[in-house]
Amino acid sequence: MPSTKPEKSDLAAFGSNVRRVRTRQKISQERLAELADLNIRTVQKIEAGDLNVLVTTVLRIQRALKSFPNDLVPR
Repeated sequence: MPSTKPEKSDLAAFGSNVRRVRTRQKISQERLAELADLNIRTVQKIEAGDLNVLVTTVLRIQRALKSFPNDLVPR
């Protein structure tokens, strides 16, 4: 049976995508945390690829950045 646990590379790619979209919009990690109702440390861990996030968290980030989910989720 295949593992349902995400690969570390997937988490790193997601975090990199969040950082890319955030910096393009000139939004700080602190501001993203406020907009997405997340702790700043959570945003830092996500961008570092050190945190496996729930779909609801992905959607909160996506809405805060006013982006599309496919801008954040690795292919």
